[in-house]
Amino acid sequence: MSEYTLTAQPALGGYQETFEGVSLEEQTGLAIVSIATPIGGEDALVKALKDGYGAALPKTGEVSLSKDGQTRFLGMARDQMFAIFDHTEPDAVDIVGGKLKDVAYLTSQSDNWVGLRLSGSKSRDVLERICPLDLEPSRFAEGKVARTSMEHMGVIILPDGADSFLLITASSSAASFLHAVETSIQNVVG
Repeated sequence: MSEYTLTAQPALGGYQETFEGVSLEEQTGLAIVSIATPIGGEDALVKALKDGYGAALPKTGEVSLSKDGQTRFLGMARDQMFAIFDHTEPDAVDIVGGKLKDVAYLTSQSDNWVGLRLSGSKSRDVLERICPLDLEPSRFAEGKVARTSMEHMGVIILPDGADSFLLITASSSAASFLHAVETSIQNVVG
């Protein structure tokens, strides 16, 4: 038996930094589960979401919230959404599968993505430098989600407060993405 054990580490080492008017923090306990609807299975998934989470099936580009406020369902594409919630153990798929009664195809995405929360009064200014979306609060507020690119990297972005955004990107480009956001922050706050 080996004397060594492996310990999971956050992709960005638990990065957390505060700047003038903005803070940036890695979301280290974020579980992400991809949920795909089987052909002809939408009605069963709608019922399972309602029964298991008290949530509605989100439309593409929108977010629905579980009744307890702990799980967000991101409408990513037709017949595909992500469930995201705070959870550090490797059993996120089992948790979601148990609540949805296995009416959908589930895939763990937790280790494939890295979450960063950008917040503060200058957060939109920071994002406007690198994000091609219209971030005007009346058009892109809580309850919305989008896939886009920032500095040539794929990003999922969702507002999760008045001046707060969750940015989710591939773990393979996490360091480059962090650099891009930090550079934009420096360009905004000096």
